[in-house]
Amino acid sequence: MPQNKRESPFEFTGGNLCLDFANTVDNFPNNRQGEPPVELLTDYSRLLRWGEESGAISRKAAENLKRLASDSAGNAQQILGHAIQLRDAIYDIFCAISHRRGIPTTALATLNKAVQHASEHAEVAHANRHFAWQWILPEHHLDSMLWPVARAAAELLTSDELAYVRQCASTTCAWLFLDKTKNHRRRWCDMRICGNRDKARRYYQRQKAG
Repeated sequence: MPQNKRESPFEFTGGNLCLDFANTVDNFPNNRQGEPPVELLTDYSRLLRWGEESGAISRKAAENLKRLASDSAGNAQQILGHAIQLRDAIYDIFCAISHRRGIPTTALATLNKAVQHASEHAEVAHANRHFAWQWILPEHHLDSMLWPVARAAAELLTSDELAYVRQCASTTCAWLFLDKTKNHRRRWCDMRICGNRDKARRYYQRQKAG
C-alpha cells in the first residue's frame, strides 16, 4: 500500500493497535497479486518509531530504549526478530478469521507466548479513585512496545468486535482493519488510497469498454 505520509513510513488505519502492527508490511507475502513484500520494520529503530507513533510506548520510553539499544545492538536485533514473528502470527490469525478459515495453531501459540510474557510486566494501579492496568518500567525493556500489541490482540480475539475484522478489498493490498462503520460494510483499509484507486481502475475499464 503506498504511503500518504511524507514524514512516516507507517499508516494507522487498522482501527486497533494489533491490526496496525500487522500492517507493517507493504504487499504482504500472501497478498492476492503475489507482489514481493516490502518490510517496514527494517531495523530496531523503525520498531521503536512505530511503537512511539502508535502510542504503544511514550516518547520518554522510546528515547530511553534508543539509548539502551545503542548499548546492546545484539539484543535489539533479537527483539526485532521476535517482533516480526509476532507481527506475522497476528496477521495470520486475523486474516484467517476475516476469511473464515481455520486458525493456524503455530501462530496462535506464538501469540499466546507473547500474551503470557506481556502479563508478567503488567500490574493494577490505583489513582484518583480508579483502577487501571499499567506496564512496569517499559522504558527499561527493549520489547515493551510489544506488550500492548499482544494484549490488544488477545482482547480483540475475545471481544464482540472480532466479527468485524476485515481484509482490504483491493487486489493490490492485503492489510487488515476493524470495520467500525454503522452498517459494517466498509471494504477498504483506507478509502483515500485503496478505495479511490479501485474507483479509478473501474472508471478506466468502463471508458475502455465503451
